[in-house]
Amino acid sequence: MRITVNRHSYRFPAAAIVAASLLLAGCASSKGTPNTIYDFGSPSVRQSTPAAAPAAPLAIAVMDATGPAALDNERMFYRLDYADEKQARTYAGSRWSGTPLDLVTARIKARLAQSHMKVLSATDAANGVPILRIEIDDFVHAFSSAGESRGQVMLRASVFTDHRLVDQRSFMGRMPASSQDAAGGVAALAASTDQVADEIHAWLLSLNPPGK
Repeated sequence: MRITVNRHSYRFPAAAIVAASLLLAGCASSKGTPNTIYDFGSPSVRQSTPAAAPAAPLAIAVMDATGPAALDNERMFYRLDYADEKQARTYAGSRWSGTPLDLVTARIKARLAQSHMKVLSATDAANGVPILRIEIDDFVHAFSSAGESRGQVMLRASVFTDHRLVDQRSFMGRMPASSQDAAGGVAALAASTDQVADEIHAWLLSLNPPGK
């Protein structure tokens, strides 16, 4: 018996293709091998770092970053902005070594210390030492198209002295990803966080709050 099957050509949206490929890659990884764990790596040397420390470096206490509950776990998020910018998706086979809140806090502290600032923790802060509070609004590997993506970090930074608000400013870091996968997103997010940290440093110097 012969069975005739009608053949039709189907065109799938690019968003569906990208999402399916990322999902299949994640599922294959989770079934066959353990999760790949990522962090930001070692901080790169700042291009504008002075050769010698200033005579009286600025001291500041950096509080742990706060943000949405989604950033208080080790999941890695990506978003297909060209398909649905309101839908957050996760890489099934990849995880952060710590929460994004902790990773961003540690990176900002490291970059400020590289700039010869005296970086203190909340428990070490003395009276009169300015306090830096960080609230993260967005931390994601964002795809503008099927073949182009970026690491995106958005946050608000506030400086307080003796419980008084000195200034507040919003920052955004956007760096392109070299590959459209978890590894590319990690590198782009690390670079975006460095960009924001360096801008925060320049802002702090412009404020020059008391507490040297």
